Amino acid sequence: MNPVELLLTATGLSMDAFAVSLCAGISTERVTLRNSAFIGLFFGAAQTVMPVIGYFAGSRFAVHIARYDHWVVLGILLFVGGRMIKESLDSSCPPCISMKLKNMLILSIATSVDALAVGLSFAFLEVNIFTASLLIGAVTLCLSMLGVKIGRAFGERCKSNAELAGGVILILIGLKVFVEHTIA
Repeated sequence: MNPVELLLTATGLSMDAFAVSLCAGISTERVTLRNSAFIGLFFGAAQTVMPVIGYFAGSRFAVHIARYDHWVVLGILLFVGGRMIKESLDSSCPPCISMKLKNMLILSIATSVDALAVGLSFAFLEVNIFTASLLIGAVTLCLSMLGVKIGRAFGERCKSNAELAGGVILILIGLKVFVEHTIA
């Protein structure tokens, strides 16, 4: 996976966290650097750890299914991307995002399950997982902080477009990997 594909993957994976951050910005009366960083750090940390967990889980059995790995990668990215597109069509946004520790932990894990699945696919693609996960976490941190500010400024209409774009990006990367492995 080249650096541009990795950056696009990181951006696609961060869209769930970005969408929740938009909602947090919508429901927050006053956006500060502190509460933007708080949200960004939770989401960024979860998005950093989950691909590593998925990678090492996938590495255990990647050797056994190497002949079919491109099908696995395609399936995972189609599923994750398709789910993100489906969620983008649901215009509901939680009325209030609580920044309590327990709530942020639950939200950060919920928005990073996709990163766990993509980490699993990285095991088949022989991606440097530490570089990839740090990039995913950094992109998520930045976009989540930005999402809080954009949410406060522009409101709910940005949420579904972000999830839609993230889903499309992941599906296109899955198709590219599949085509490269079936032609090569």
